[in-house]
Amino acid sequence: MSDEKSDLVYKAKLCEQVERFDDMVEHMNAVAKMPPLSVEERNLLSVAYKNVIGAKRASWRILTTIGGKLDDSESAKKAILQKYKEEVEKQLQDTSDDILKIIDDYLIPNADEESQIFYNKMKGDYLRYLAEYRVGEERKEVANNSLLAYKAASDKASKELPPTHPIRLGLALNFSVFYYEILNSSDRACRLAKAAFDEAIAELDSLNEDSYKDSTLIMQLLRDNLTLWTSDVQGDGDADKNDVECEDLDQVEDEKK
Repeated sequence: MSDEKSDLVYKAKLCEQVERFDDMVEHMNAVAKMPPLSVEERNLLSVAYKNVIGAKRASWRILTTIGGKLDDSESAKKAILQKYKEEVEKQLQDTSDDILKIIDDYLIPNADEESQIFYNKMKGDYLRYLAEYRVGEERKEVANNSLLAYKAASDKASKELPPTHPIRLGLALNFSVFYYEILNSSDRACRLAKAAFDEAIAELDSLNEDSYKDSTLIMQLLRDNLTLWTSDVQGDGDADKNDVECEDLDQVEDEKK
């Protein structure tokens, strides 16, 4: 590792410790333009962007909830809220565009098999985040691109990684959330999550000790989502998906902090 790259990684670690994630993104953005990345470097990149985008996604959801509680007589407040919501959406777009360009231009072209899976999963994730607030044809376009990225990662993961590998499990978790929340397909979400969980259970005895905690935590999240989604399929399939709190890989990264 060059001195410049090493210094940037150290600065990013300091930023993570003091929760300065915008600064962390700046440092890891520079690191990402010096591929290939080590496992530690790609994880730092993921943590940096996930925290920045996560705060903006949370803000957007809260604003949406607040807006839903305003009645027709509060048109002035609605206009103010809508303008602010559009500002947050612009920030979501800019952050997503930033990491997606890095993934396409620098990371995937210089990645080994495992890292390609990791980066295609990231690509699917950030396109999914855009689909959360887009509407009409724009939503359809980003959702389709997200689906293609997840499928590319999934096809390679099924060939290159064991069912208990944290990357393969995390991919299955987030891909199933995509089916449930973005494509509104409870059935496909359940099938994907159940298959990933069952395949991992079957090979649990061979699980690497280093990845045991991560893998079992993701499996728990898969099972939690299955419980929610199965009740949706068996009950009122027309229930509002926004009222269901799905869990994805963000929960695993939160546990690590």
